[in-house]
Amino acid sequence: MFPVLVRLDARLGGYLSGGEQQMLTIKRTLMGNPSLLLLYEPVEGVAPVVVQELTRQIKALKTMGLTILFAEQNMHFATQISDRAYVIEKGHIRFQGTIVTSRRNQATWFPA
Repeated sequence: MFPVLVRLDARLGGYLSGGEQQMLTIKRTLMGNPSLLLLYEPVEGVAPVVVQELTRQIKALKTMGLTILFAEQNMHFATQISDRAYVIEKGHIRFQGTIVTSRRNQATWFPA
């Protein structure tokens, strides 16, 4: 699933970059054949090329029918993958709906 990890198979996890560690974590989780994948900020501090790879692979998992729930601040990443969005500020839901609707209503999430 993550070809970049193949060439690093002899390296210990602690010696991988942040993005490589994130891919390894997802790969290890998938070994348990989960019905739900929970991710917390999967692309935080990750190089753009790794973000692209994670996006591609998470989309593939979604296509295979895996349910994925994640919290993410990177809106570009989140809107490429998600079907639905919940915008939460200080414990209050500011928006909930489809990604299409969220794009139309972004300006109203946090009134000035």
